[in-house]
Amino acid sequence: MSAAAVDLAVVGAGPGGYTAAFRAADLGLSVALVERHARLGGVCLHVGCIPSKTLLHAAALAEDAAEWRARGVLFEPPRFDLELLRAWKERGVGQLAAGLAQLAERRGVTVLRGTARFASGRSLEVAGFGRIRFAQAIIATGSRPAPLPSLPACARVWDSTAALALPEVPARLLVVGGGVLGLELGTVYRALGSAVTVVEMQEQMLGEADADVARAWRKRNAERFAAFHVGCRVEEAREEAGGLVVRLRDAERAWTESFDAALAATGRLPCTEELGLEHAGVAVDARGAIPVNHQQRTNVPHVFAVGDVTGAPMLAHRASHQGRAAAEVAAGGKSAFDARVVPAVAYTDPEVAWAGLTERAARAEGIALERGVFPWAASGRAIGVGRTEGMTKLLFDAETRRLLGAAAVGPHAGELIGEAALAIEMGCERDDIAGTIHPHPTYSETLAQAAEAAAGTVTELYLPKRAR
Repeated sequence: MSAAAVDLAVVGAGPGGYTAAFRAADLGLSVALVERHARLGGVCLHVGCIPSKTLLHAAALAEDAAEWRARGVLFEPPRFDLELLRAWKERGVGQLAAGLAQLAERRGVTVLRGTARFASGRSLEVAGFGRIRFAQAIIATGSRPAPLPSLPACARVWDSTAALALPEVPARLLVVGGGVLGLELGTVYRALGSAVTVVEMQEQMLGEADADVARAWRKRNAERFAAFHVGCRVEEAREEAGGLVVRLRDAERAWTESFDAALAATGRLPCTEELGLEHAGVAVDARGAIPVNHQQRTNVPHVFAVGDVTGAPMLAHRASHQGRAAAEVAAGGKSAFDARVVPAVAYTDPEVAWAGLTERAARAEGIALERGVFPWAASGRAIGVGRTEGMTKLLFDAETRRLLGAAAVGPHAGELIGEAALAIEMGCERDDIAGTIHPHPTYSETLAQAAEAAAGTVTELYLPKRAR
């Protein structure tokens, strides 16, 4: 086929899109990958996962330097050169983007840079190129920040993209949204020197996680952030000389505060409204997300959708696995996206990670659990580095003792959760995890110790004897 007629057209070159395109090419399909921006990689690479983790690492270095002065390692107080920090962030992003371009070229994937719209059920109109025909298509156009009408449209109000560009370090920053995105960027700006206030409409920060997990994070940060307001919303805000005047309201009172900048971090919406999906007959739901089946097929069988356009959870690693499954199905395979769990990580300080069932979800579903918690105050590794605020929690089915859910709070919690996710996928039982020898002293051994706590056999804690 020519570039104007391909076996598979992939719209969007983020983690879901480029994974689908590369896998399909490996399986012998002719592939056109359409991307509206100049470089491949999507939101995750350019204005999401990668740049945010770069800045979070810089923030962690500054925090460590400050904390270790009291432990005998004497650093000068850290200073930030924003120009150099921006350049380092962009260098890493550029390196990864260049790598993706090389991978596309080596696989023979045709990359078309331009905005795509469906012209029919079998063709796309690509700005700057013209019409291409396809046998099958994969929609992977990602998501965009959800607008917050109560904040004015002005230079002092940022979305996540603007915040990651490091426009300045405001003395007083308001973060609207206490989920993963808001707390990650709040962590960055707090370390850079901003007094950060977080407002969250729900009654808990990190509302997807269990309350004890969120409490552990908040306890560590209670004196590091300027304020946390839960069950609270922004009623109105206006720009005045010198800053933003914001009216806040919770269940008990309304009050006004002034800030130098505000970050809107209240979620993301699928990017589907400009795709011309009506011309292909592809259905969307009330939020603009595209419903799909276990093979990532839309209501139009030869059109697939992967990643953020399919709704929550909007995570790059989910998108990649969906993209791989869709490509294999498009190539005639019998693959499906059938993950039991999609792990989530907040790369804050401390990190918070979870996978599978939460206690709240188990109660709602009437599932009886056996719970094992190992506090990092008893971890030799955590004590050695002065980070004992953390915990590891495992949730087992009370009858079968299979692992159903896991969570961790503390340094490198995101690295721990991968083992827990594998254990859930493999159907591991409590004693499988407790009986697996983990290296000592490590954070990873707290997984085994949490399983031992559930079994009542842990020796690093004293637990009341259980009736047998």
